[in-house]
Amino acid sequence: MGFPDRVERTVELAQPPATVWTALTTADGLRAWFGDEAEIDLRPGGLGRVAWIGDRSAEIRVERVEEPEVFGFTWQVDGMPDDDPRRTYVEFTLQKRDGGTRLTVVESGFAQLPDSQYPATYRSHVEGWARELDELAASFDAS
Repeated sequence: MGFPDRVERTVELAQPPATVWTALTTADGLRAWFGDEAEIDLRPGGLGRVAWIGDRSAEIRVERVEEPEVFGFTWQVDGMPDDDPRRTYVEFTLQKRDGGTRLTVVESGFAQLPDSQYPATYRSHVEGWARELDELAASFDAS
């Protein structure tokens, strides 16, 4: 059975790319919108972690850093055993637009999931990225 392999979302932000880049690639920036706790070693191969209080945490591995245009990382698939090697790849692309930024996030790798897990995980990430990007936009309004 074939499944969509990627989730893609785009949002227009009033902030310049440098400001958006900081929100995506620093611990303080990530804590403002993407988790209650965050740490990151911003270099290819660097490790990071994002945690949500009372919920879960995610270990990330930085894969791509092309400041201020592309940031990518891999992370473990929700619900898979800790020792499972499968990961999805998340990539943020920033484009300067009329004094602001067009931010696109693409997460790929869902087709590798077991048939029994795919629907719930894919739906969770579709909903999750919509919610997280709303929180990113709101974090700029709050600052």
